[in-house]
Amino acid sequence: MEPRKLLDILDIGERLKDATRHCYTSQGRHESVAEHSWRCALMAYFLKDEFPQADMNKVITMCIIHDLGESFTGDIPTFDKTQEDEKREDYLLKEWLKLLPQDYSLEMLALFDEMAKRETIEAKLFKAIDSLEALIQHNESDLKTWSENEYELNKVYADDKVAFSKYLTELREEVRKDTIEKLKNVTP
Repeated sequence: MEPRKLLDILDIGERLKDATRHCYTSQGRHESVAEHSWRCALMAYFLKDEFPQADMNKVITMCIIHDLGESFTGDIPTFDKTQEDEKREDYLLKEWLKLLPQDYSLEMLALFDEMAKRETIEAKLFKAIDSLEALIQHNESDLKTWSENEYELNKVYADDKVAFSKYLTELREEVRKDTIEKLKNVTP
């Protein structure tokens, strides 16, 4: 790849460092999209022994690239994202992917297609990790940063995404226990 092309690509990726999510860190600042993607990739790395049948390098790659569309749209929380928002993000991402060198463009388009279909073990793992990481981050953040709907959402979100795996179901249950413990002293 030509050096200038690489720098142009990295410039788009750098936007995710400043694109904040609705989640907060344990220290009280908004989490960036890049930080979320990084920790998803870290989770995937540490799950490799639990899923020896999966291509974890592919899962890690999915985790790294999954929110690149937010370089163009910013983060919209799952519970606020409309179908129109998803179409716009998908369109802008695909237009950008067309500008990449052909091998990278084709590979990334195929990965995004695989992630969207969620038929392979790798795509299912990626989506479970993506969802679980957000729940874990909420549990680590101060409760006053949560929106009202997240009190219930953090108890049920991602159950469907982990159902294919006994291990991930157990992990989800541990995250739920952390949520319930965090909410113990909250009065409705």
